[in-house]
Amino acid sequence: MRGIFYVFLFVLSALIGLFVGSFSSLGWLFGSFLGIGFGAFGVGLGHLLSKMSLPSLLGGIGGVLSFWVLAKAFEGLCPDWIRFFLHLTLLVMGAIVGTRKGPEFKAFFKKGEVLATPKILDTSAIIDGRIADICETGFIEGSLLIPQFVLKEIQYIADLPDPVRRSRGRRGLDILSRLQKHSKAPVRIIEEDYPEIKEVDLKLIELARRKGGKIITNDYNLNKIAKLHGIDVLNVNELSQALRPVVLPGESLRIQVLKEGKEPEQGVGYLEDGTMVVVEDGKKLIGQEVEITVTSVLQTPSGRIIFGREKG
Repeated sequence: MRGIFYVFLFVLSALIGLFVGSFSSLGWLFGSFLGIGFGAFGVGLGHLLSKMSLPSLLGGIGGVLSFWVLAKAFEGLCPDWIRFFLHLTLLVMGAIVGTRKGPEFKAFFKKGEVLATPKILDTSAIIDGRIADICETGFIEGSLLIPQFVLKEIQYIADLPDPVRRSRGRRGLDILSRLQKHSKAPVRIIEEDYPEIKEVDLKLIELARRKGGKIITNDYNLNKIAKLHGIDVLNVNELSQALRPVVLPGESLRIQVLKEGKEPEQGVGYLEDGTMVVVEDGKKLIGQEVEITVTSVLQTPSGRIIFGREKG
């Protein structure tokens, strides 16, 4: 639909140029090309502006107007050709400065508030559920945006015949309800969609770019792709890893030994956060809750492994 509109705009621009050129000294051919040129410029400018967030757009307009006033102050002080380039330079500077600093203008109208970037939730973060706990603590600033296409995806999962996936989808809907009721950050469901983009991940990236927001996700692939597009990502799994308690050799832990280890006579248990604890000579302690002394900590690509022995 958008492509048809652009073609129509090009044709209309050419016809207007042809009409103007026929009744002026430009000539119909030059007028047609001039019309197409202005049409192309208009389409390009419109496409660029449509991708900018509203604060950036308003900031750009304000910057152009401010620097234009500054440029007018130099009229009569220098030759025409210098004044032309000075006007052009100052207008470009105004557009760049205003666009980049525009979002900060809101801070002047919200005294005492910290300007916060909106956070966009994806399906994986919602179904995971830990984001609700984080939001209830007040650590998340700014609005939580839930796109309608993400909500539809969760509803689709909740209606699947597979009981496991259906359960995950319904959990996601429960988490959404919990967020709306208890989150200290405002939650908004937004209608923006991009029909020309088929993949949900790419829609999220486009939405984040237009809103100037960050994506909250647990999805490894989305994490990587978003960063390639220059979009900031908040990964709940990475946050969880960073918040795991630090355990040092010599400290004591109390765990339940659940099963045998890979090596002879080893026992294995787990901390509440899922960290594996290997107990030397712990095979005989399976099924018991014991206090151990940490002997070493091994960091692996999949997480930490704590080694220890029964205290005593």
